[in-house]
Parts: sequence; structure tokens; C-alpha cells
Amino acid sequence: MEDLCLPKDALFLGFDSSTQSLKATVLDSNLCILTSEIVNFDSELPHYKTKDGVYRDSSVSGRIVSPTLMWVEALDLVLQRLQDSKILDFKKIAAVSGSGQQHGSVYWKKGSSDILSSLDPKKPLVDQFDQAFSTKESPIWMDSSTTEQCRAIENAVGGPLELSKLTGSRAYERFTGPQIKRIFETQPEVYNDTERISLVSSFVASILIGKYACIDHTDGSGMNLMDVKERVWLKQALKATAPDLEEKLGKLAPAHAVAGLIAPYFVQRYQFNKECLVIQCSGDNPNSLAGLTINTPGDLAISLGTSDTVFGITMDHNPSLEGHVLPNPVDPKSYMVMLCYKNGSLTREDIRDRCADKSWDVFNQYLKQAPPLNGGKLGFYYKDHEIIPPLPIGYHRYTLENFNGDTLDGVTEHEVKEFDPPSEIRALIEGQFLSMRGHAERFGMPTPPKRIIATGGASANHSILTSIASIFGCNVYTVQRPDSASLGAALRAAHGWLCNRNGSFVPISCLYKDKLEKTAFGSKLVATAEDDKLVAKYGVLVKKRMEIESQLVQKLGR
Repeated sequence: MEDLCLPKDALFLGFDSSTQSLKATVLDSNLCILTSEIVNFDSELPHYKTKDGVYRDSSVSGRIVSPTLMWVEALDLVLQRLQDSKILDFKKIAAVSGSGQQHGSVYWKKGSSDILSSLDPKKPLVDQFDQAFSTKESPIWMDSSTTEQCRAIENAVGGPLELSKLTGSRAYERFTGPQIKRIFETQPEVYNDTERISLVSSFVASILIGKYACIDHTDGSGMNLMDVKERVWLKQALKATAPDLEEKLGKLAPAHAVAGLIAPYFVQRYQFNKECLVIQCSGDNPNSLAGLTINTPGDLAISLGTSDTVFGITMDHNPSLEGHVLPNPVDPKSYMVMLCYKNGSLTREDIRDRCADKSWDVFNQYLKQAPPLNGGKLGFYYKDHEIIPPLPIGYHRYTLENFNGDTLDGVTEHEVKEFDPPSEIRALIEGQFLSMRGHAERFGMPTPPKRIIATGGASANHSILTSIASIFGCNVYTVQRPDSASLGAALRAAHGWLCNRNGSFVPISCLYKDKLEKTAFGSKLVATAEDDKLVAKYGVLVKKRMEIESQLVQKLGR
């Protein structure tokens, strides 16, 4: 077992380039947190004038992008803060990895490989990348402007279910393939001036190694362009997207592989060890899977952030018209399954601001004030175009007549304009998790799960976690820190380092076997499903919600 141990003084650094911030987390060889830093884009880089880390294009319906240079400047800033803190000895960092918001894409201008390979350590990164991108705005996961491109890619491969069978997902507006196709069709000069297209994750890795990094298998499966079983680019999808695309995408690599050594820029500017490995970066949800130590089928994770996601693992790939199947980032033999909702924390904050005096304390008081099941009041809240279900912006409220929770016999719904504040808040929270349960069941996720591990900002809210336990009918756990993506990236850095030293893949659980609770990855029980009758009543209510949702999709769906 000695060869599966990490060096005693080694440190491991993980980044998370998310929608609204860049985080960095450093683990020691016992997998305990040494230090962490965060840069919030809106407040700390205000000159980019983003709102929630993004630009919403009022001239193009659904177009949402972020300034690529902002992510570069944030990397400078977070490293500078780590250096200024005097806590971290950069020379002890054995490996680095990263997490990036999934699906977002970066377009490197012709000649930018020369910029990457000749960075001047005397200058900040942001000053050297100003001319590196053929478009300075990166499409991100919140974008929904590519419906036409989605249908074209699906049709080219034999329909949405066939695309799901081949790539793990039907075509989604936020996926990188449709985004690339739209840029090729609407901005051909940008596409033609691009020599490499990176995901946000491989973009971070490229800067760290000073040359173009591969896209990893897991994040690559969020593009509608990769054969999810063979883990190679899917020729017919590439052809349907844009010409000469494979050359612009580069090669694929396993998530545990070494991307390269840290670039001389970081050795000289921050005193990294020149032997420091950069492990392939991957998407934020895959890194959260690693950070939550989800490695048993039957467990589910719910990530409550700008987007809300539900994910777990499976040994099989079963194609579906909703949800996603991705290669497991920490186990090449299994898959990660995931549902993604666009209306997460920003929608909860919107209702909080409207109904609870912009106070989470008032929000939680109102949530407790309205009874479970909300007296038959159901709400559908979409501040942004939703992914599941595919519905446009809008809020829809219904009251159920004759609903007692035991049966739907004789139950009818009536649409209403508004609820009182407590009912509105409970309708929002119950609605979000009833939808998760209904779609998770339909997707084949375990029902009920053995347990749920909650992460993300809202996982600190006990009132919300209690609702999750009652709706799903299982115990809910949380981890020590809600930022599981940067934590997962640091753990994956250690895992990749270990795989590299051993010369072959080793299970990630070797890092924390028999000592999980002594590390930063231990979890604690925070909410239980004690009332079996209430759980059963939510089971009845979820059927009614899915029925109304289906009617909304038929009437309004994209």
C-alpha cells in the first residue's frame, strides 16, 4: 500500500472557474484543506460590467456570454492572493487541476499558440492575452440561442434519440457543438480566424501548461460531438457542425491523465516547482462528483448553485431524450448520469427579493410558515429559459382542488395570478425538488436514493434540505464546504499525480479509504425523511406536477 500514499509534504491545488467566481483550494497530503481563495467577478472585476458573471444580449433572444479575458484576469488575481497570504509554499505543490463551468467555449485566434508558449513572467496574464481570442465573448451554459442548430445536428445523425445514444445527450442549446455551429453560421470570420476551440476547463489547463491542452473525455461529452462509448470524436456530428472542426478541437484525453508540466511563467512568477504536474481539467459537475466522493450506484448528489444539478453514477449507458450520460471522471469503467436545471440560485434569489425583503432569514421563516404540500399550491418558476422542461421565461401558479395527498381522483387544477409570500416561497422550493424527483425517476435514477449529498451555496440552508429529504424520501448529507468543484479539482490533482507515478490508473478511493471522515471530504447527516406518510403524499403530488408540466410544454415548449 505504500506506493498508494501521497508524499508527506506535497500539496495539491484545484481551481474552479464557475459562472460567477474563480475559486482555488489547496489540499495537503492528508487531504485536509490548507487554504483557499475566491474572486467574485461582478464585485472584484467590476470593469467588465457583468451581472452574475455574464452579459445578457438584449438584441438576440437567449444569447448569454461572458468576457473571456475576465477569466484570465481572475486567475492572475487568485494566484496573487495565494502568494500574498504567505500560507502557501508554491514549491510544495505536486500537482494542479481545474474545474470549469460546463459547455462554455473559448476561441483562440490564429497565432495564439505562440502567445501561450512565450508568456513573460514580469507581466500579468491579462496584459498578454488581449489579442489571443477571435471573439472576446465566450458562449456559456446559460445560452439558449441555438435551437435551430440543435435540430440540424440531431437530424444529421438520425434524430434526437440517436444522438443521445451516440453522444450521451440529445442536442441542447447550451452544448458546445450547437454553440460552435451558430458561430460558424453567424460569425464565419470568427470561426475562420480560430485555430483552437477550448472548453472552459481545457482553456484553464492550456494557460497552466503554456500550450493547448486536450479536452478531457468527461467534459468533452457535454458537447454533442464525442462518441460517449468509444471516447473519440464522432465524425458525423463534427461534419454536421462545422468544417475542419476536429483540427480545431484537438485530441481527447482521460480526466486522470497528465496535461503537461506547469508552464515556466508560473515557475518564475509564483515559484511553482518546475516538476509540478497539471492534470487534465474537467467540468464543474464532474469535479463535484469527485469532491463529494460519489462512487456507489444508489447515491445521488444535488448541487444547488447558479444552475441546479442532480447526478449519480451507473454502469450502463441508457439513451434518453432528457438528462445526460458522461464518462465518470474518476472511473473509466462507469458513467456519470446528470440532470441540469438552469433556474437555480438566481431564481431563488429573485423570489427572495420579491417576497422576503431580500432576506434569507425571512425567506426561511415563510418556508416554515407554509405547511408541507402547500395546501395544494404548485408553482413553476423560470427566470431564464429552462432546460428541463424546455420552457421559456415565465412564472406559472396553480391551486389544486380536492387534493388530500392520498389520490389524484377528483383533483383539478386552476391557474392563478399570485400566491401570498409564504405560499409563493414554498411553491418555489417544493416545485424545484418535485421536478427533480419526477425527472430523476423518469431518467432511471434510484428511487428513493440510498442517500443524497447536497452541495453548492444553498446546501447551507437547512430549511431547503429538510424539504429535499421529505420529497425524495431519504436522508440528506452535506460536506464540510459547499464548493465541492474546486475541492474535487484538488482531489483529482492528487489522483492524477498518483496514477502518473504508478504508471496506470488506480481507484480514487485509494486516496481516502478508511480515513474519509478525517479528511476534507467527510459528510454529515443534516436532514431525515421521518414521515413516511408525507413522503408518500409527495409521491402523489409529483405525478400531478409532471402532468401539468407536460401540458405547459405542449402549449409553450421550445
